[in-house]
Amino acid sequence: MSAPSTGTDVRVPFTELQDLLQAIFQRHGCSERVARVLAHNCASAQRDGAHSHGVFRMPGYVSTLASGWVDGQATPEVSDVAPGYVSVDAAGGFAQPALAAARELLVAKARTAGIAVLAIHNSHHFAALWPDVEPFADEGLVALSVVNSMTCVVPHGARQPLFGTNPIAFAAPCAEHDPIVFDMATSAMAHGDVQIAARAGQQLPEGMGVDASGEPTTEPKAILEGGALLPFGGHKGSALSMMVELLAAALTGGNFSWEFDWSGHPGAKTPWTGQVIIVIDPSKTEGERFAQRSRELVEQMKHAGLTRMPGERRYREREVAEEEGVAVTEQELQSLRELLG
Repeated sequence: MSAPSTGTDVRVPFTELQDLLQAIFQRHGCSERVARVLAHNCASAQRDGAHSHGVFRMPGYVSTLASGWVDGQATPEVSDVAPGYVSVDAAGGFAQPALAAARELLVAKARTAGIAVLAIHNSHHFAALWPDVEPFADEGLVALSVVNSMTCVVPHGARQPLFGTNPIAFAAPCAEHDPIVFDMATSAMAHGDVQIAARAGQQLPEGMGVDASGEPTTEPKAILEGGALLPFGGHKGSALSMMVELLAAALTGGNFSWEFDWSGHPGAKTPWTGQVIIVIDPSKTEGERFAQRSRELVEQMKHAGLTRMPGERRYREREVAEEEGVAVTEQELQSLRELLG
C-alpha cells in the first residue's frame, strides 16, 4: 500500500533526499556512520514506492531517538565465531549499521564455505527488509533474512497477540534481469500499511485483524488501539511467524517479540529484537548456471500468465525516480524540513 497523497507531488533527486534524511538523523542524535546507513535505507524505500517504510517512518525514528530507547551512536561489535557464522552485537543500536559492519566478513565466508549466517542481536529494525538482501543478489549471491518485531499479531487459534509482523525477505540473482526479490510480513498486512490506512481514513479488507475485544474488524484504528493483526493464511502464516521468532530471536540471542518493555520510553517505536541473514554462493554447485536457471523460472512464470513478478513494481518506481527524482508530497517535504529544525 502506498501512502495517500496529502498534497502536490514533487520530485527530489535521490541524493538530495538521502542527504536531507542523513542530516535529520544526525540532528537527532545519530553518528554520521549510522545516519548515512539509515538515510540510504529510508530514501531507497521512498524511491521504490515502499512508502510505508519511506519518509513516513521519519517521525517514528525521531521520537524513538528522543526517547532514549535506541542508541544512535552505537558501535556494533562483530564476532567471527565459526567458519560459516558471524555474530554481531548491535549494542542497542539499529540493525542496518550492524549488517554494514559485518557485511565484508559475511560475504567472504559465504564465498569460501558456500554458505554463511549472520546473527544480529541487541538491535532495532524499523525499516523495509528487502534493502538488506537485494545487494547480495547484485553480487551473484542468494540471501534470506528474517527479523521479528513488537507483539501485535495473534497466532492462529490463540486469543491474544504474541508474535510481531515478523517479515521474511529473499533475494536471488537472475540473468539479464533484475534480481528476484520479495519482502513480506507473516501478518495479513504490514503494521505500517495499517498506520497509513488509519491516517487516510481507509477501511481494510476483511481478515486483516481484530479489535480490542478480539472481534474481526476492518477499521485500522481499532487494530492499532488495543486490537491486533492476524497472520496471513491462518495456521500457515502463524507457523512461519513462529519460525521467524526462533531464527531472529532464539538463534541470535535477541529478544522475542514480547520480551522487551518500552513503557519507560514514551515515544519509542522501534522493536528491540534480532535478525538473521543467510547468504549462499550458488557458484559452488551451479557456477553461472544458477542465474540462468532463475531466468528460466521467470520466463515460465510469465508463460503461465503471471503479469507481474515479485518486486517488479519497485524496479519500475526506481526507474522513474532515477529519471525524474523521488516522489514526495510538498507536505512530506515540509515535515522533513521541520524535523531538521
